[in-house]
Amino acid sequence: MPPKWPIACAAVMALAAPVQAMPPAPPAPDEAVQGSLAVFTPRPDGRDHRLDYSVWTELLQAYVLSMGPPLRKMPPGGAATPRINGHNSIYRLEGAMVGFDLMDAETIANIARYRRELEAVADSVDIPALPRNEQLAYWFNLHNAALIETIAAEWPIYVPREITVGGVPINEARFITVRGVALSPRDIREGIVFSHWKSPEVIYGFWRGEIGGPAMQRMAFDGSDLRNQLERVAREFTNSRRGVERRGRTLHVSHFYDEAAPFFFADFEADLRAHLGKYVEGKVAKMLTETERVKPSLYEHDIADLSGGRRPSLFYTNGRLSKPVLNLLLQRRSKFAYIARKMPRSGTVTFSNIILPGDPLDKSEVE
Repeated sequence: MPPKWPIACAAVMALAAPVQAMPPAPPAPDEAVQGSLAVFTPRPDGRDHRLDYSVWTELLQAYVLSMGPPLRKMPPGGAATPRINGHNSIYRLEGAMVGFDLMDAETIANIARYRRELEAVADSVDIPALPRNEQLAYWFNLHNAALIETIAAEWPIYVPREITVGGVPINEARFITVRGVALSPRDIREGIVFSHWKSPEVIYGFWRGEIGGPAMQRMAFDGSDLRNQLERVAREFTNSRRGVERRGRTLHVSHFYDEAAPFFFADFEADLRAHLGKYVEGKVAKMLTETERVKPSLYEHDIADLSGGRRPSLFYTNGRLSKPVLNLLLQRRSKFAYIARKMPRSGTVTFSNIILPGDPLDKSEVE
């Protein structure tokens, strides 16, 4: 069982140049909540402010398990099992899973406290004046912390999007408050980030709690390495079966691309193919050239957790994991053994924050 997650008194600290405190904002009236989100329009002031999310990284590393690189096929020993034994999704060995099973009431309360502290940061730090990558990291981490908190409080549940907050579906419920403005997860994604950033890569920063979506990362998003972080998530997702599939002459893609189309893929097929072409490799790259049409049809709304949203009557028995979790972990071990036998060793070297002569100072900024 992972250690208790420590919570810092100050969840997020401003680093580097000092940031002027801002007076508390009055609560926004209902009509303002429904209207413009212009108050969050980016307007960086040029100072190199940084926010520290190391506390959030501690939580993620304690409760998020990577399922390894996408294989696009089940390895030996990874056959589907009845739901009583946990996940039976074809995507269960892709992306990452969150250990909601392992979170006790104290941990969930600490996550809620951290989310409130993230919200409160905006009362003393002018978020829209931060460097653009810092703004993005803030919105990603706040959104994802709020989703983990809410799902953890409702767990066990099979389908996260069926959760309601105050009778409103989770994606539309305005339960996140920043500078007095009540925001829903969709407001943050579409009204703030998608509306003010041009790079489609930003869609990969938002975790939705679903096994069919971009994976939760084991490190908090950080403004100093944000481009590399997003590109790693994009590469895993686009090369996975939950991101791209081929059936005949049709390229089937995740419905998450369809949701983002009004912001990033105006000419849906051409723009999406160009985007995917930056990241897909091998067989998936070949799919782009051998298909005639694109259809956003892939989706799986089941929860991205270790047990498939099922709480066993006894999760631990003399220190042993429950059957649903153990079943998934054994399949994961089989996958990694298969990779070790069949796939050549490879690695990735990432260079960040290196400015070469002639490079613009903002070359790592996500547009």
